[in-house]
Amino acid sequence: MSNDAITTHLKETRRFEPPEAFAAGARVPSREAYEALYRESLDDPDGFWRREASDLVFRTPWTQALEWTPPHAKWFLGATLNASESCLDRHLGTARRNKAAILWEGEHGATRTLTYAELHREVCRLANGLASLGVVAGDRVAIYMGMVPEVVVAMLACARLGAVHTVVFGGFAADALRDRIQDSQAKVVITQDGAWRRGSALGLKQTVDQALDQPEAKSVTHAIVYRHLGEAVCPVHMKRDRDVWWHELVDGQPLRREATVVDAEHPLFILYTSGSTGKPKGVLHTTAGYLVGAHVTTKYVFDLREEDVYWCTADVGWVTGHSYLVYGPLSNGATCLMYEGAPNFPDWGRYWRLIEKHGVTIFYTAPTAIRSFIRQGDEWPAKSDLSSLRLLGTVGEPINPEAWTWYHRVIGGGRCPIVDTWWQTETGSIMMTTLPGASASKPGATGLPMFGVVPAVVHSDGTQVGADEGGLLVILKPWPSMLRTVWGDDDRYKQQYWSDVPGAYFTGDGARCDAEGYHWVVGRVDDVLNVAGHRLGTAEIESALVSHPAVAEAAAVGRPDDLKGQALVVFVSTKPGYVPGPELAIALGEHVGREIGKFARPDTIRFADALPKTRSGKIMRRFLKDIAAGRETTGDTSTIEDLGVLAKLRADDG
Repeated sequence: MSNDAITTHLKETRRFEPPEAFAAGARVPSREAYEALYRESLDDPDGFWRREASDLVFRTPWTQALEWTPPHAKWFLGATLNASESCLDRHLGTARRNKAAILWEGEHGATRTLTYAELHREVCRLANGLASLGVVAGDRVAIYMGMVPEVVVAMLACARLGAVHTVVFGGFAADALRDRIQDSQAKVVITQDGAWRRGSALGLKQTVDQALDQPEAKSVTHAIVYRHLGEAVCPVHMKRDRDVWWHELVDGQPLRREATVVDAEHPLFILYTSGSTGKPKGVLHTTAGYLVGAHVTTKYVFDLREEDVYWCTADVGWVTGHSYLVYGPLSNGATCLMYEGAPNFPDWGRYWRLIEKHGVTIFYTAPTAIRSFIRQGDEWPAKSDLSSLRLLGTVGEPINPEAWTWYHRVIGGGRCPIVDTWWQTETGSIMMTTLPGASASKPGATGLPMFGVVPAVVHSDGTQVGADEGGLLVILKPWPSMLRTVWGDDDRYKQQYWSDVPGAYFTGDGARCDAEGYHWVVGRVDDVLNVAGHRLGTAEIESALVSHPAVAEAAAVGRPDDLKGQALVVFVSTKPGYVPGPELAIALGEHVGREIGKFARPDTIRFADALPKTRSGKIMRRFLKDIAAGRETTGDTSTIEDLGVLAKLRADDG
């Protein structure tokens, strides 16, 4: 075994075939149909993408599908377009004109509906308002908002002008916002007075003021403020000659705005990856390639139908919200549910009541959310009628098999296929999954490559590992929605993604590929643990723990050990009815020994009420590593959802 291989021991043999009724009406009804489309996407990419993108609006068709000068790709050369026309204008001459584009519900129960015609009107009004402030194609606009329909309006208004939006999650602190403004040299910031989060009003405009008061943010000439909570709940200070109320800016603006036609490779948005400890890393996506990737994957992965009510729970501050709440669904003419608040406000039944109330048919959420729901017990979803659901999806960290089967059984009623999707901010769109009517699902496996995607599991020298052997997950060929560079730092782009494995894009993940071609992601390579001479991915150890009936969530990390080099520490949250303590710790250690091997038994098991997570739901293992090693917490904490979780873990440590 190569010293860079990742050993895998946890085996999952269950498989769930697509329901016959679902497969019969699916866009891709069989494995054979998938294989034919996949092969075509590799053998005839020009013909494949030309057909699959034919319902998007191109002002000028492309003359060449791909120009590849490693590591730089240009897709759909010669094409011109505007992304907002594919998301809005193309629907206006059809029955979708008066179809709901966005169904919005606020945390306190207020509701709004925007049809495609209404959304188009609001986008044009704001685009005209931005133009009146001097925003032109190529300018950068920072968007710092909560989950209100106006955040979608803001994104599409920027796209309509050819301006480059950079959405900053509305929970980030002022310094994080300032850094992103500085790096992108944003000309305008769009924000709102405040947002609701678990019953509390968060002052977003106040954070913007703190960021803009710093000299690093001097590029900003105007801040546009949407009034959401009102003066009585969230008073704000408006700075003269800089701050503009949204409603005053758009009042009297024309209801139409000709879209600015841009080149296929014109920048559409910059999105900064979260959790980095140094300078923010701005992932740059361009217009045509990104739009085609988001559009085609939404259509096929979610088997989207005209009558669907589609709900992606991600915030638009993350790439999932960009691709699968805005650009992908709207370019397909979907009706999208958008919810402002937290999944547990006022209680853990909120999501399930929303599904029943709005008749949601497609539900796309994160494995960490699913594990949190499991911990609260089956009684919460049981209180709501979830029979409208026909398809479930997961995104984010690898989903462990036990969480997968709970999701299938309790939320999907055993009848809904699950699409477990693997992709990244950098990839722009879904790279691997099992299409819901075409292939069996294996709990814990992200599945098969999407069209045009060529993954491989390799050693660090680029040689492929064998079937079911663990290694580095790479992508061998360019794909339309790939990032083009790191904004303002092309050397960082080359070093970060193209220097580890010769001739390949390195994803940063470890994985294995089984004999049927299904890929199983075993965790970030940075988190691979050296346990008794075995290199184990965190996902494998965590899946073993979560398969025990007492465990809702688990996170595995290593700490330095003088004798072993590295000791295995796991943090565990238990389900209701189980008592944390020495007896349960012994039982869990024995369980891991049976599932993986005695060598993988944890050295320390620590019980926790909750685990530290980003606001997008990912477990922040780097903080757990510090706690396990007895070190002070290092790095940027602005992405963490609840700092109190860290404080509690440290107090327990003491």
